[in-house]
Amino acid sequence: MLGLHLPCTALARAGRRGALILPLLAVLTGACGDDAASGAGYDGWGEPEEDPTPKQMPDEAQAGDGPACDMETPVTLFLSPDDSNSTSSPVQAREAILSGRSLGGVPLRTWEFLNYYSFKYPTAEPGQVTVTPELTRVDGMPEGQYVMQIGVAGEAIGNADRRLMNVTLVLDESGSMDGLPMDMQKAVCREIAGSLRAGDVVSVVGWDTENAIKLSGHAVTGADDPALVEVCDGLAAGGGTDLNGGLTAGYELAHKHFDAGKLNRVVLVSDGGANAGVTDTGIISQGAGAQDQEGIYLVGVGVGYPDTYNDSLMDTVTDVGRGASLFIPSAEEARRMFGERFVQTMAVAARDVRVRLEMPPGFSIVKFSGEEYSADPAAIEPQHLAPNDAMVFHQTIETCAPAEFDPNSAFTVVAQWKDAMTFAEREVEVSLQLGEVLAAESPMLKKGAAVFEYAEALKSVREAVTTTDALEPAFAALERAEAALPGDADLAEIRQILQAL
Repeated sequence: MLGLHLPCTALARAGRRGALILPLLAVLTGACGDDAASGAGYDGWGEPEEDPTPKQMPDEAQAGDGPACDMETPVTLFLSPDDSNSTSSPVQAREAILSGRSLGGVPLRTWEFLNYYSFKYPTAEPGQVTVTPELTRVDGMPEGQYVMQIGVAGEAIGNADRRLMNVTLVLDESGSMDGLPMDMQKAVCREIAGSLRAGDVVSVVGWDTENAIKLSGHAVTGADDPALVEVCDGLAAGGGTDLNGGLTAGYELAHKHFDAGKLNRVVLVSDGGANAGVTDTGIISQGAGAQDQEGIYLVGVGVGYPDTYNDSLMDTVTDVGRGASLFIPSAEEARRMFGERFVQTMAVAARDVRVRLEMPPGFSIVKFSGEEYSADPAAIEPQHLAPNDAMVFHQTIETCAPAEFDPNSAFTVVAQWKDAMTFAEREVEVSLQLGEVLAAESPMLKKGAAVFEYAEALKSVREAVTTTDALEPAFAALERAEAALPGDADLAEIRQILQAL
């Protein structure tokens, strides 16, 4: 199995969804190229500034960075959480810790932790989104600092009411899949079979160093279609791992049966090995859809053990495919993500969501949960929002001149998106004043703080920081959240994991 290393900066990550046509061989050698950072403009957000503020990654945002205090110019930032339903890293972390394995090779992407755990923000009307911004202060924070959380939620859709799907399963039958990885792949396949309904179309290709088309454009009869279940049960580990060949065959099937009236998905299931063939992301990006066209979106499903799973490869291909990256270590997790959360994992409620944060002069972000942010709208790729889900941004902001700050100044959050069916552009704007909201800290903000501090604590533990010191902020935030949300299952899981460290 190849252990890929992704040396490229945030600038490379920002431009690769739908634009990157580079082989993963280039990733292996660190050759990102100048074009990796390019991003298309977005109507309605204005042109990039001539000298925009550099894009910031979460770990780069530190108090005191940046230019001298400017109390004249309002601050406008564009935020990216990655997509709303990639959840791989918190599952890998949980499995590694509870099984006594090391966190050393586990990725810890804070935004995926906020994706994985549930936030009950107001759901939207069909075709709309809701925006819920909040501000508060926590005891002990430096003067002039505040915690801000933004929830952007889509509509609630049941499986019976979702849009019909054209699903292509690309299933790994290479030798490295023997044992637990194959068992989990079968579990994922069966859960998908149980969640499909009459009117859906499914194709299946199994791959090792050869590709076998098992179903092509099969109209399912309903949940647990016998032909699909038979394919799931007949999967078996075989030879080498030609991931590129498998994906090419899968996308050929997806294009062959493409239906603009359906949601078109490729689901790649693998332990992430790629030891034969060349994995060219061009085949994925070419199918991802143009700005106002239905695309073929990729869901990457990792299976097996966290310490042997090739996360880098799967995270890369799902970014290009504009879909979610998941990790399935157990039958229970397969049921959760492809049974209970099938619509959330597979469907789209709002396309190309952009979030703009407008703050009073002198404010900046000093901690950020998302993937990246920038003053340049072209540097931040828009993201799809899933039904029954929310994009959650949790950040610490500060003013460079606390004594001069007017508490009646407005903070504004603007969300712009495209309708999932018509691609019509829509926008919603919500403003708030700091003095009006500090006393209204909600349970969701406290839960967001608990999830954020939990993810940050795991990063410190992975870097061999003293465990007691690393966990103290996480336990403090967890206690505040538990008091506001007694009996919350997500918080109980976080406590279990923290106590196991």
